[in-house]
Amino acid sequence: MSALRRAKEWEISASDDSDVEPKAGLNRDERASPNNTSETPPESQTLSVDTLSESSRTVSPVRKRRTKEEIEADRQKTKEKKEAKERQRAARAKEKEERRREIQRRRKDAEELKKLRPENCIKCLNVCVEAALLQQDGSDLLLDTLTTLEWRFTIESQQISHSITWTRDVPQQGDEGQISVEEDQMVLVLTLADFLDVVISVKEMLDSEGDGTGTVLSPLLERLNRDATQVVTMLVTDSEAVYRSEAGGEGFPEQTLRSKLGMKNMDIEEVLVYLQLFKNVSVVFLDSWQDVTDHVCAVTKALSKRPFKLLTEQSELPFCVDGSWAAGARVDRDGSGLSLVWSRQIQQLNRVSPAGASAVTEAFPSPRALLQAYQTLESEAERKGMLAGLVVKAEGKERRIGAEISARVYRCFTSQNPQLVLD
Repeated sequence: MSALRRAKEWEISASDDSDVEPKAGLNRDERASPNNTSETPPESQTLSVDTLSESSRTVSPVRKRRTKEEIEADRQKTKEKKEAKERQRAARAKEKEERRREIQRRRKDAEELKKLRPENCIKCLNVCVEAALLQQDGSDLLLDTLTTLEWRFTIESQQISHSITWTRDVPQQGDEGQISVEEDQMVLVLTLADFLDVVISVKEMLDSEGDGTGTVLSPLLERLNRDATQVVTMLVTDSEAVYRSEAGGEGFPEQTLRSKLGMKNMDIEEVLVYLQLFKNVSVVFLDSWQDVTDHVCAVTKALSKRPFKLLTEQSELPFCVDGSWAAGARVDRDGSGLSLVWSRQIQQLNRVSPAGASAVTEAFPSPRALLQAYQTLESEAERKGMLAGLVVKAEGKERRIGAEISARVYRCFTSQNPQLVLD
């Protein structure tokens, strides 16, 4: 009976499901699922309504309104931050520009230093040879040597005959090119006959019988009177053949001069001393033009080294090394540093430590104070032992100077014998 009732219920359920059209909004899976219903359970509807009512009752927090002072303060902070960034950016740009200028300055100094080196400076020198020298035999050796060395030289007429001078190309500031500056060195290449004329003119000047208007001496004296810094060297070339033939293979050019002029030794020496001391003119007797060429090359090399030497000798004492470890002590105009010099002077004695020297300088601040203290004592034994009791503090220990060092200091500052051995 119960089985028949269940069968009828299933038939009714099947007929009801076949008559209901499926909803368009449901997908295939939802229609196939027997648990899926088109109606929402009343519990879920109640939950949704409660949630909506609670969310509608929640009030969003109201934004607090800022005052004018706060707004102005924020603007000021923003402005300060911006200005700080601008300052940092400007500082970085300035530092970068300074580094660039420093690099350019160092590069320029390096280039200037490179130009002043002898191998580069000699390219700016020009050897000016007077045209009259080319008439002497052997002068072509000088020109060939200058050509071989690839040194600049010119052949031109000059105010003083038989002279060789030097000029240097010096760059001007800006883009104005270069100018030629004449060096203070001058070489006169004279034969023995020309030099005899010079000697006669000088002797007449010294004896107040003439004004030195010789063929060679007159323009030279005018040049020296205009420029006292000019350094002149007279090279007498053909002296060897003359004085060897007349002296029998022995002797000196002065002997040839005496035989030619009948002068005494004192007269020759008087002429040479006058030329050297009063006119800054040196006289050199050479054998041949090879020696003249060697002399000209030596002067040219010396002139090429001059700018670099002047640059390295600009400091007052270039041989003194700066630094605390250097041997010298600096003394200022106000006298500060003299105590250190006084202490270093005592340290020069053998086996006198810096601590011992400091003990002496603290007791006697100057050499005069030490000498005056010696003079107050009557006996020599007391003077020798005056410093023996001074306390020396070194590395936390105390000791005495001792009689030996005291006697050595006494002998150093009071002895009159320069050959005395202190130790």
